[in-house]
Parts: sequence; C-alpha cells; structure tokens
Amino acid sequence: MAADAKTEVKNPLTQLLDGVLGFFENIGTTVTLTGKTLAWLFRPPFRVSQILAAMDFIGVQSIFIVGLTGTFSGMVLALQTSHALRTFSAEGRVGGIVAVSLTREIAPVFAAIMVTARAGSAMAAELGNMRVTEQIDAIATMGVSPVQYLLAPRLLASVIMVPLLCVLYMSVGMVGAYAVAVGLLGGDPGVFMQSIRDTAVPKDLFMGIEKAAVFGFLISAISCRHGYFASGGARGVGVATTRAVVQSCVTLLIANYLLTQAMLGNDM
Repeated sequence: MAADAKTEVKNPLTQLLDGVLGFFENIGTTVTLTGKTLAWLFRPPFRVSQILAAMDFIGVQSIFIVGLTGTFSGMVLALQTSHALRTFSAEGRVGGIVAVSLTREIAPVFAAIMVTARAGSAMAAELGNMRVTEQIDAIATMGVSPVQYLLAPRLLASVIMVPLLCVLYMSVGMVGAYAVAVGLLGGDPGVFMQSIRDTAVPKDLFMGIEKAAVFGFLISAISCRHGYFASGGARGVGVATTRAVVQSCVTLLIANYLLTQAMLGNDM
C-alpha cells in the first residue's frame, strides 16, 4: 500500500507571525516602488503618449460604468432618504441630504471602487503578464526604466482621472436623485433645489475631489505593485490581480475614514 501523504501543519503562532511579517513587507515594497515611481514623474524623458493612453484607459473607458452606478446610487439614496424623512414630515430635506452624502462620501468611494474593479485589476493583470513573460526584463535591457515607462504614467493618470470620474458620479447621482424625488415621488422641484442650496457648501465638493485624488493614487500604487512583482506563471498573475483588487478596496475604506476624520476634525 502506498504511504499516506503527510501534510505539514504550521503552528498557529507561526502562521500569525508570518502574516504580520508579510503585511509589513508588503507595505515596505509598495512604499519603495511608489517612491521610485514618484521620482520618475519629474525626470525626463516624459512619456506623454503613455500618460494619455493611461488616462484614456483609466478615465475615458470607465465613464459608462461610473455613470451607470452613479445614477442608480443617487436614485436609491433619494428613495431611501425620502421614505425615512416622511416619518418626520421632512421630505423637503431630501435634496440637501443626498447632495452632501454623494459629494462627501458615496461618490469618491464608489467611483474609486469601480475604477479598482475595472482598471486596477486590468493594470495588475497586464503588468503581471508582462513580468512572467519577461517583457519587463526586455524593456530594462534596452536601457529604458520599466518604472518610468510602465508605472509612472499609470500613477499620474489615476490621480488626474479618478477625481474627474468622481465629479461625474456626483453629477449623474444628483440627476438620478432628482428624477426619483421629483419625478417618481412627486416632490416639489423648487424645494428640492433650495434644500441643496441651504445644505451643501463648496467644501463638500472639494472634500470629495480631494479624497478621489488620494484614492486614485492608492489604486495605482497597489495595483502596479502587485502586477510588477507577480511570479508563478498564469496562476501567479491571477493571485496578484485578486490581491490588488482586495487590498485596494480595503485600503480605500480605511483611507476614507482617516481622511474624513482629518477633514471634519476641526468642525466637530
């Protein structure tokens, strides 16, 4: 009879220690690579064509999905808010509450998550495939920095385009909210618009845009890191892509809390 295969079982304490060490190693690698990428942003030659191509991929090609999710987010937010406020006979405050919620929190976070799902995953998969097929090594042997040629344009494009997509999300979200609050639920359009003017301030808009710029930076930094250091063939590329998306989404939510706390701390 064949001997039973023995499976090595690690000590739980060892597993925990490996996880902690891997976490800090991952942070260190990401910070180091991102620092090199930032340094290359200010050194010639400037890859304008690469930057424009990245802006098209990250921004322009994400317009449909961001616009679609933004519209329905605004619609459901108006529907839920209206039903909640009806208990207090305060349906006239729907416009202002939806505007503040969208601009401060929902638009930057959800737009960034959509970009992560569509563009962040693609960046990690593309760079990972280039790594395992030795295309990145080939670029380096030609005397071109892979960090400058591949990573810097994506990082800059993300910082530029995610805030623009956030503004789009806000805009279509408010259109969807207006359609539900006024068109579907029969609210007064004048009251809806006046509620926005009474409640929302320019600071809310700027808060959302600033968050989106930070989120764009984080998405690109994390996705590029996992793709750039992928290994292990097709399976390794899949693992790197999955980790890029999961870690980006978790980091976005953590960063959103920290940014909100910092921005609202003086007003509390």
